[in-house]
Amino acid sequence: FLLGSTLFNFLALQTLQLAETVSIFFFAPMVITALAGPLLGEWAGWRRWAAIGAGFLGVLLITRPGLGTFGVGHVFALCSMLSYVFYAIMTRKMGASETAESMIFYSALAPVLMMAPVVPLYGEWPESWLILVLLLSLGVYGGLGHWLIIKAFKQATATALAPYPYLQMVWMIGGGLLVFGDLPDAWTLAGAAVIVTSGLYIVHREHRLRLASRTAPNTETSDLAKKL
Repeated sequence: FLLGSTLFNFLALQTLQLAETVSIFFFAPMVITALAGPLLGEWAGWRRWAAIGAGFLGVLLITRPGLGTFGVGHVFALCSMLSYVFYAIMTRKMGASETAESMIFYSALAPVLMMAPVVPLYGEWPESWLILVLLLSLGVYGGLGHWLIIKAFKQATATALAPYPYLQMVWMIGGGLLVFGDLPDAWTLAGAAVIVTSGLYIVHREHRLRLASRTAPNTETSDLAKKL
């Protein structure tokens, strides 16, 4: 799933702006919230489901299917998002029994083995030492980031952690503008605002639930708070 998320993201960026790709990717927290119930037993109440629905509307604003804007790049971006969703859920599930070091090792080893047969056919040596250093740094930053994600999922629920990557929206839009000159259109910005607002509400709701669980006089009251 980690390989799929990265591969589909590269394919999406061939035809989409950074802002478009990351906006669709940021629907992942809502999907994680939806699937955390049946797969992890971490159920969401109706308010968080309403936020999930609003996030989906944000994705529709960006992709606008049926209006001539939905293309193969959007399909790749959606596949990248779904791959990450299942990666996050599996990380949360396995975090209880596996160490962060073992999970990051095998999640890195699997793509190496899967991509090895392709390297002789499509692999190219970098044109300069600068590109080589940048590629190696990409691996370092990616590995460090995923190690921190694993450590985080060992400490908190998937639903609680899901919206935090929204901070990337600022860096992606700014980086796309500075490096590539990509200025998101009004639809993309509007959809991104809806998605981020929905995710921030889920963060707020999770905070309220944690407070309710600490002050609830009994288990029945705590369970009722979670359903809301």
